[in-house]
Amino acid sequence: MLLVSGQILFKLGLESSGGLQWMKLMTSMYVWSGLVLYGAATVIWFAVLSRLPLSIAYPLQSIAYVLALIPAFFLFHETMSFSKLIGIALIIIGAYFIVK
Repeated sequence: MLLVSGQILFKLGLESSGGLQWMKLMTSMYVWSGLVLYGAATVIWFAVLSRLPLSIAYPLQSIAYVLALIPAFFLFHETMSFSKLIGIALIIIGAYFIVK
């Protein structure tokens, strides 16, 4: 959730600054907030890696792709095609089999 939230904030920062305008991005609260969330996610990731095998923990990060499509659709009005829905289903099924 932290990674997805960070990505949302990065996207909002880019949109509010008018794209890759580095000086504006460096002062964007959206971008800085996203970086804080990424930092927190990294600390939590260290805890996860200390408890789970990498072969289980890392593939479960793919759930972030699924979660990112929700705000992409509702906040940024991106399209949700049939192929994206199939991809979501495959990711969920794959994550299930990895932890099983």
